[in-house]
Amino acid sequence: MSVREAFAFPNPVNDYAARATAGLVILLAIASIVVNQWWLYAILAIGFALRVAGGPKYSPFGRLAVHVIVPKVWKREKLVPGPPKRFAQTVGLAFGIVATVLSLLGYGLAAQITIGLLIVAAFLEFAFGICLGCITFGYLQRTGIIPETVCEACNNINLDRGAASLKVDA
Repeated sequence: MSVREAFAFPNPVNDYAARATAGLVILLAIASIVVNQWWLYAILAIGFALRVAGGPKYSPFGRLAVHVIVPKVWKREKLVPGPPKRFAQTVGLAFGIVATVLSLLGYGLAAQITIGLLIVAAFLEFAFGICLGCITFGYLQRTGIIPETVCEACNNINLDRGAASLKVDA
């Protein structure tokens, strides 16, 4: 397996798996705020790093969502482009790192607020399928900051949902 294959992000992504993962993130993020310890913020950041590295391949939350929650609970599939979802995970990673650093520096309240903002974004994804990171990705692609070649399927992003649905032939 090449390095590129080892760190490949799935494309397309089942939106329901992303939403289930967001639900799990919410639970850990709430626990992080309640406990308010740097190591719990670090665990949250590590989870995002694992998902950025390879989607659900390396992430316990991703694997649980893909292999248990979606097939046994939601039993649905809606394919969306992978690059915006990876971008969203990268934004989550940044929030987790910032919260960890703030906590290590003794700014626990600031870390809690940072994770509170993450919870809002994760809740929108989980409950309504609104991916703020995906919407931002689409905006950055339309302004040329992210080249169109990064995600050809994203050229027609729907701002209401954050990612274009892919048509899959059955």
